[in-house]
Amino acid sequence: MSVRVYTHAACLDHDTGAGHAEHSGRLRAVIYALQASALPLDWQEAPGASRDHLQRVHRATLIDRILASPVDNDIHWLDPDTALSPGSPEAALRAAGAVVAAVDWVLAGHDRRAFCAVRPPGHHAEPAVAMGFCLFNNIAIAAAHALANGIDRVAIADFDVHHGNGTQAIFEHEPRVLFVDSHQSPLYPGSGEAGETGVGNIANAPWPPLANAQAVRALWEEVLIPRIDAFKPQLLLVSAGFDAHREDPLAQGLLEARDFGWLGERLVEVAERHAQGRIVSTLEGGYALPALALSAVAHVTALCGQR
Repeated sequence: MSVRVYTHAACLDHDTGAGHAEHSGRLRAVIYALQASALPLDWQEAPGASRDHLQRVHRATLIDRILASPVDNDIHWLDPDTALSPGSPEAALRAAGAVVAAVDWVLAGHDRRAFCAVRPPGHHAEPAVAMGFCLFNNIAIAAAHALANGIDRVAIADFDVHHGNGTQAIFEHEPRVLFVDSHQSPLYPGSGEAGETGVGNIANAPWPPLANAQAVRALWEEVLIPRIDAFKPQLLLVSAGFDAHREDPLAQGLLEARDFGWLGERLVEVAERHAQGRIVSTLEGGYALPALALSAVAHVTALCGQR
């Protein structure tokens, strides 16, 4: 099966400064690895998101702050981790626009799977706060767009090593969205305990530092995949962070590329059971470039239905 890949050169222009973990080389590594693969990929230029798309999940104060490009060439810091540069507004709009276009594509009955190779990432961004390298919450914007276009049940699966606090905050009172998340704990941002359940639509599965791949796989097989099955989503969205890899410098995960491939296969299976196979996945974390590239290829290989 062909997978449509959305990306845009503007996503490389989001400047986070020298030595920052979330830099343009991450996206280059993912794109180069996918281009070098033999996978059946349909490359598309990501459009920009509209203000209407953004304001479904974000407050006007945050939107205005991010879209007001700095008048100088300096980097402005929204918090100690999160940068805003002259290229950031366009990058953020393209990253959000990619997921919107991908949702439109799969819901129109074309290829049933899409991957968004974009940055900045999004799952830490809350309604009024940009944080944790994230400006707009791309996956939340995708979910809200699907709800606005006739989908009644959207599931979001987040396997980034850091908890998707922003996605949870946006949807914890929205029963039409199921959010399932595996992540290391304790770790930034300090949220995501198993007792955080929203209105019954949130399922967190934290794992301790140095948990092995078997333990993380078991959380998905025994806890999170069954929750998705019970919800019967019409669309599955994926926050695809690869920073639980054993080589990643920002956490203490022990996963390898093959584990991300395995998880991708399980998510494809659940989408086939309930969502007509429809999956939109977008890049979140991953900061060891060779590991990131290999893991992204393993994930997209699973989306293609290959092993």
